[in-house]
Amino acid sequence: MRASSIVGVGKTYRGALSRTLVLVFLATFLWLQIHVINLTTRDWSSQTSSNETLYSLVPQELHRFLKERQNATAITANATLGILTKNEINEIRRHIEKINAEQRVINEEAFGPLASDSPVIVVQVHTRLTYLRHLIVSLAQAKDIEQTLIVFSHDVWDPDINYLVQSVDFCRVMQIFYPHSIQTHPRTFPGEDSHDCPRNIRKEQALLLKCTNAQHPDLYGHYREAKFTQTKHHWWWKANRVFDQLEVLKNHTGMVLFLEEDHYVAEDFLHVLKLMERTSKHSCERCNVLSLGTYLKTYNYYADFSRKHLGINAAMQKELLRGIKKRESPSINLPTTYHNAQSALAAPNWAYHLLPSLYNHYQKAEVTPWISSKHNMGMAFNRVTWNKLRKCASQFCSYDDYNWDWSLQHVAQSCLPPSKGAGTIPRVESGLIAMMMRAPRVFHIGECGVHHKKTNCESTAVIAKVRNVLKSSRNHLYPTKLTLTVAGVAKKTKLKKGNGGWGDIRDHELCLNITLNTDLLLI
Repeated sequence: MRASSIVGVGKTYRGALSRTLVLVFLATFLWLQIHVINLTTRDWSSQTSSNETLYSLVPQELHRFLKERQNATAITANATLGILTKNEINEIRRHIEKINAEQRVINEEAFGPLASDSPVIVVQVHTRLTYLRHLIVSLAQAKDIEQTLIVFSHDVWDPDINYLVQSVDFCRVMQIFYPHSIQTHPRTFPGEDSHDCPRNIRKEQALLLKCTNAQHPDLYGHYREAKFTQTKHHWWWKANRVFDQLEVLKNHTGMVLFLEEDHYVAEDFLHVLKLMERTSKHSCERCNVLSLGTYLKTYNYYADFSRKHLGINAAMQKELLRGIKKRESPSINLPTTYHNAQSALAAPNWAYHLLPSLYNHYQKAEVTPWISSKHNMGMAFNRVTWNKLRKCASQFCSYDDYNWDWSLQHVAQSCLPPSKGAGTIPRVESGLIAMMMRAPRVFHIGECGVHHKKTNCESTAVIAKVRNVLKSSRNHLYPTKLTLTVAGVAKKTKLKKGNGGWGDIRDHELCLNITLNTDLLLI
C-alpha cells in the first residue's frame, strides 16, 4: 500500500508540475505577444506621427514628392543593403552607360529649349532620399524655377531615388551617373580592393605585406578609404561633365549653381542669384564665385546690427558675441588626421531664432577671397571661371586632401593668378573672389552624413526651423539691389597643409584622366 501511495503521489506531483509549466508557458507567450504588439503599434504610431509632421511642412500639391514608390524591385532592396550580385552590378552599369549616353532632358517638350544664359542647378546625390525629397519640394516653390535645368548627379543607382527625380515636373531635368562609383566597383579600385593596404598599417609593414598601394600613404601615414575619396572624384567628374560634355550646355554662358542633396533653398534664390550676377558684372568684375549659402558659425553677422535690430539687451548681445568668437576662433589649426579635420569642420548649429533679423536690414553681399569652409555651400560660377579651374587639374588632382572644397582652396592659392586690386578692393593672393550673401538663400538641413552619425537622422526639426525663418522674413525677400561690403583681407594667406586621405597615386591618375578625357572630347 505504501508503495502504491508513493507512486500515486508522484503521478499527482508530475501532473501538477506539467500543468504549471503549461500555464507558465502560455502566460509567457501571451505576454510576449502583447509586448510585440505594443512595440509594433508604438513604432507604427511614431512613424505615422513623423510622417504627418513632414507632410504638414509641405504644401498639399507637393505631397507627391514625399510619397514612397510602390512595387520595389530586387535591385532596390539589394542596393539599399549593399549586397548586389555580379549580375545586378552589370545591369546597373548598363543602365548608367545608357542614360549617360542618351543625355535626355526630361520635360523639355513642356518648357522648350534652355536659354543660353539661364541658371543651371547641379545637385550631387548620394543615398539620403528624405533630404532629397525636401530639397525638391523647396525647388518646386522657387520663383522662375521653370526657366532652369536641374542636373541630378548620382554616385549610387537607386530605383527609389530615380523614381523621385523622374517625377519632377516643374522644370527641365537631367540625370547623370558617376561611372566609377564604389557601387559599381565594390571589390576593385576605385572601390575597396582586397589587396589594398589597411588604413592604419605603417608603411614598413605595408611594404612587407606587398599590398597594392604600399608606396603611397597620405601626409599622415594613412592609406586610402574609398568611401572618402569618392566624393572628391564625383565632384570633379560632374563639373567636367556639366561644362564640357553635355550637348544641351555646349553654348551655355550663364551661372551653374552647385547644391547637395541635403540643402534647402529659399523661394527667391534664383532672383538673388540673377541679382548677384548683374551686380558682379557692374560693380565687381573680379567676383568669380557667387555664394548663396552661409555657415553662421564662420560669420559674425551681428556686427552689422545694433541692439535695436537684434531686439536683445546688452548683456545678451555680449554673451552671443562671445559664443560666436569662441566658435570662430579655430581658424583652423590643422588636425593631425583627416578624420579629426572633419570634426573641426562639422556642420554648425544655426542660430535660427536670430536669423530672421538678417533679412530686415539692407540686402548685403560681402566681397572676400573664396574660403572653402565659408563659401562652399550654394556656390555658383560660369564657364569662364571653370575654364581657369580646369587648367589647374593637376594641382586639384594631386593635392593630398580628400575634400573637393579644400582642393579648390589650394588651386585658388597656388595655381590661379592673384586677384589684382581695384577701387576699394585690395590685391589678394587668391584667384577666386567670392560674393557672399549675408542673408542665406541656401540652407543645410542634413543632420547625418559620411562624417556625422546621430541616433536620430530625421530632418523634420531643421526643416521646420528653416521654413519659420523664411516665413518670418517673407516681406524682406526679393531685394531690388545689393549693397557690397569688402571684408578685411590679410596681405598674404599662408598655404595650408592638406587633410590627407588622398595619397594614393591611383586617385591622382583617375582624377586627372577625367579631365584629359574631357579634353579629347573637346578637340
